[in-house]
Amino acid sequence: MPERMTDKLEILVLTDDAENLYQELVATGSIKVGELSIGGSSWQLPDGSILDVLESQQPWVREAIANPNIAPDNLPIIGLHYLILMKLQASRGIDIGDLTRMLGGADETALELVRKTVKTYVPDAVEDLESLIVLGKLERGELR
Repeated sequence: MPERMTDKLEILVLTDDAENLYQELVATGSIKVGELSIGGSSWQLPDGSILDVLESQQPWVREAIANPNIAPDNLPIIGLHYLILMKLQASRGIDIGDLTRMLGGADETALELVRKTVKTYVPDAVEDLESLIVLGKLERGELR
């Protein structure tokens, strides 16, 4: 997807693992600065940067964390199909914009995996997904 510059890093953890992570963050001198409306919390790290810890118990999260894509900087990133699930469930305005950009730029192979994953985990969102795909393609000028 096209990059969207943010001033923070986001990580996804299983809710069951969050407390251990929070203890490690405190041990490094990090400070909790707030709760996230989508589940989890925001932390200021010792270098001043912000880390958002997204917590979830959704059935797909364990699989998403165990099977990441690896970015050019060697950081693990959840696959597009899981990122779509996460953003669909968050349903904030910024997430809807992200969804159209991601889906509009995805190739047909990626879209088929997204469709299959959404149908499996959020079947009520299948129709919305198709609309978001069309909007994304329209934004990119791929549909007339």
